[in-house]
Amino acid sequence: MGPVSLFFLVLATAAPLFSAAQGFGYPTANLSTLWINNNASLPHVHYRGGLAVRPILLRSQSNKYYSQSFATGFFCAPPCDKFYFAVFIVQTNADTRIVDGNPPVVWSANRARPVRENATVELTSDGELVLRDADGSLVWSTGTSRRSVAGMMITNIGNLVLFDLMNATVWQSFDHPTDALVPGQSLLEGMRLTASTSATNWTENQFYVTVRADGLYAYIVSAPPQIYYMAESNDNKEGNDTTKVTFMNGSLSIFVDPKYQDMNSISLPTARATQFMRLESNGHLWMYEWNTGEETWPAVYDVMKPKFGDCGFPTVCGEYGICTGRKCTCPLQDNNSSGYFKPIGGPEESLGCTPLNPISCQEMQQHRLLTLNEVSYFDLSDHIMNETNQDDCKQACLKNCSCRAVTFRFYQNETEGYCRWVTKVFSLQSIKFEPLDYNNSVFIKVQLGPSNSAAANNSNLILGTTIPAIIIVVLLAIAVTLYLQRRAYYDKKDEDFNFDQFARMPARFSFQKLRECTQGFNKKLGEGGFGSVYEGKLGEERVAVKRLESARQGKKEFLAEVETIGSIEHINLVRLIGFCAEKSQRLLVYEYMPRGSLDRWIHYRHNNAPLEWCTRCRIILDIAKGLCYLHEECRRKIAHLDIKPQNILLDEKFNAKVADFGLSKLIDRDQSKVMTVMRGTPGYLAPEWLTSQITEKVDVYSFGVVVMELISGRKNIDNSLPEASSNLINLLRGKARDNQLSDLIDKHSEDMLSHQEQVIQMMKLAMWCLLNDGCQRPSMSTVIKVLEGVTSIESAILNRFIDANSVMPVQDNISAYSVQPQASTLSGPR
Repeated sequence: MGPVSLFFLVLATAAPLFSAAQGFGYPTANLSTLWINNNASLPHVHYRGGLAVRPILLRSQSNKYYSQSFATGFFCAPPCDKFYFAVFIVQTNADTRIVDGNPPVVWSANRARPVRENATVELTSDGELVLRDADGSLVWSTGTSRRSVAGMMITNIGNLVLFDLMNATVWQSFDHPTDALVPGQSLLEGMRLTASTSATNWTENQFYVTVRADGLYAYIVSAPPQIYYMAESNDNKEGNDTTKVTFMNGSLSIFVDPKYQDMNSISLPTARATQFMRLESNGHLWMYEWNTGEETWPAVYDVMKPKFGDCGFPTVCGEYGICTGRKCTCPLQDNNSSGYFKPIGGPEESLGCTPLNPISCQEMQQHRLLTLNEVSYFDLSDHIMNETNQDDCKQACLKNCSCRAVTFRFYQNETEGYCRWVTKVFSLQSIKFEPLDYNNSVFIKVQLGPSNSAAANNSNLILGTTIPAIIIVVLLAIAVTLYLQRRAYYDKKDEDFNFDQFARMPARFSFQKLRECTQGFNKKLGEGGFGSVYEGKLGEERVAVKRLESARQGKKEFLAEVETIGSIEHINLVRLIGFCAEKSQRLLVYEYMPRGSLDRWIHYRHNNAPLEWCTRCRIILDIAKGLCYLHEECRRKIAHLDIKPQNILLDEKFNAKVADFGLSKLIDRDQSKVMTVMRGTPGYLAPEWLTSQITEKVDVYSFGVVVMELISGRKNIDNSLPEASSNLINLLRGKARDNQLSDLIDKHSEDMLSHQEQVIQMMKLAMWCLLNDGCQRPSMSTVIKVLEGVTSIESAILNRFIDANSVMPVQDNISAYSVQPQASTLSGPR
C-alpha cells in the first residue's frame, strides 16, 4: 500500500473525530478544540526517507492537480520518536488531499523541546493555543488567554493566526519566526531568524539574521556578536519609523514605515514554483524552489554572498583557520612557524585550529601577537579602537585580556588606518591574490609556553642541571627547619593570646568539642574553595560547622574578623553562633538551614517539585533585604562579591538567608586591600571586574542573575545546551529584543505561567540590575521598593539593557586588572 492510499484509509477512519469547521482539509478551527498526536486521532502521511506529518489544518492555494499548500500540525523526521508542532509546505491534489513530496518546515513552536507520541495541542476556550507533552507538561503556548480570540486559521501564505470576532489578528506565527521565510513574510525591526544546530537537531545555533534600523544584518554569536553580512538601506530612518525586510517574488526588499517606499533590494531569482528561504547551520541563507519533475526542494540561490565568497563565512575553516580558495590552514608566523596552533581533526575535515597553549589572564606577560600579513577577517562590526597606527593597535590588544585578535587596515597613500578587535576568533581569509585598494593584517594573540621559551632558557637549564644534588637537599632541610620553628612560634603566641581584648565575641568552642558535635566531621553538607561544611548538634540545637582550610593569618586577625561578623545580625543573614581558633585550626559555627541551598530547589537536582511563584517572590525579597543590610545599614559597607544560589540558604519555611558574607577576609587578608584579576564565580561577575573600581553594585548585578535563575529554573551558564542558549543573560537580552520574554519562564511550573505578567515585570527588574554600567543599577533599597510596589521601574531600562554592549571598552593600562577597592569592606568568593 503506497503512502497516498494509506492516507485515504486513515482519513476515512479519522473523519468522525472532526466537525465541519475543525477537521483536516479546512483552514480554520474553533475554540475548545483538542488534537492528540497519534495515528488513531489524526490523519497521517508518511514520506520517502522516513518523514511523517499529522496535519490538523490545511490551506490549499489552488484547485490544480498538483499544488503547494500550507498545513499546520505535527511533524517528525526519522526515526520519528520526536515531534514538532509546525507549519510545513505539502503537495496537494485537486481534492486537497496530500500527495507525495518532501514537506519542508517553515515555522516551529517547539524547536528546542520536541514532544512525544500522544502529545496534545489545544485551542482552549480562553483563546490560548497550548502544546503539552504526553505527560501533560506544558511545552509552549501563545500566551493569549482571555484576549478575545475567536478561532485559529492557516493563511494562504503560511501564517498561523489566532483571530478575534472582527477577524483582526491577535497572535500570528509570522511575529515569531524561527529559521525560515516564505514569500509575503516580513521581518520587522528586532525580529530574527536563528539557524538550527544541524539538519537533525533543531535547537538554535550561533548564527542569526536580524533587522536593524538601517538594514538586514547576519551575525555569529560571540561577546559581542560579530557581523558577517549586511544589506543597508539607502536612506537614514527618521522618527519612530519601523524598518522591515520582506521576501517578495524576485527580491528581498528593505522598507521603512509609514510610506513603505522601497529603499533597497537584494535581487533574487524570479519564482517558477513555490519558494522559501532558510538560514542554514553554516550561516548561509539559501533560497529553495520546488522542482516538480524531481519532486524535491533544491537550493537555487545563496542570498548572502560575502565579498570573498565562501571564505567570508565565519566557520568555513573553523576557529582560527585561514581560508584560501577551498583550502584551510592553521596560522603561521611569516609562514615559517608551527609552534602555536594545531589542526582539529584530519587534514580534509576543515574543523579549525586550536591553540597549543590556551590564553591565560593570569600570565598576561606571556602574551604575544602572531602577525598574519595579507589576511583579512569577516567581522564588519563597529568595534573600532582609537589607535590609528599599527603599533598602538597591537599594544591596546595586549593590555586587554578579553582581546583575542586585532585587524589593522590602511588604504594606499594614507598614513593612518583602522584598528578593530575581536574577543573570539573564527575563520580568517587570505587576500593575497585579491585586487584590493587597501592592506590588511591580522594579529592573533597567543600564549607563550615552555616550547616557545625553550631557546631562551636552554643555557639556564643546562646550568641548573649541574647543581649538585647535595645543595638541593641542604636547602630543603633549611626550609623545613625554618617552617617548623615558625609554626611553633605562632602556636605558642596563640596560646598566650588574651581573648578579653575582643568585647563582642560569639561563643568560643574547642576543636575537640566541635569534633564531637559533628561525630568526627562525619556528615558533610557541602564544600567550597575555602573549606567544607558539616552537620553537627550542640545540645538540642542543630548547627552547621565550617572547617576552613589554608588559613594563613594569625589568631589575632582571625578573631578580629569573627568579632566583626558576629556583630552583624539580620533575619535574612545566616547567624554566626561561634568559632574555634586553636593552633592551626579555624572553624565557624552557623545556624542550621534545613532546606539547604537555593540551587537544589531551582535547578531540580533532586527531582523536587517546582517552587510556587509566591515562594520565589518571597525568596527574592529576602535576598534583597539581606544585601540591603550589608550595603546600607552596617557601620561600613560590606560587598559580598559572590552572590549565587549556592550562597542562599533556606529554612524550613523557605525563608531565604544570605550566607558566607565576609569570610574571604578570614582566608586571605591581603585580598581586602588589593583586588587581583577577578574574583567570584563565572556567570555572576559584573562587567566592572575587568575595567573599573569595585563597589557594592557588583552584588546588584549578581542579584539580577540569581533572579533570572529563579524565574527560568535553569543555571546561568549551562554548557549542556547549544552555544546560542547556554548563557542565560545573553539569551535574556535576545528574548527581550524579540519581545519573547515569556519563553524564559520556568516550564516546570504551571503556577509561574499563570502569573506571566508579574513574572515579566520581575524580569525587567532583573534587567535593571544587569545593566553594564554599575552606576545605572539600582541600590538594593530601591530594589526592595520595587518589589514592595512603592517604586516603578524606569521605562527606558529595557532599551538600555537590550542595547548594551556585552564587552567593556579596551583599557589603556594594565591597572584594570589590579583594582583598589573603595571604602567598603570587601568580601569574596566561597
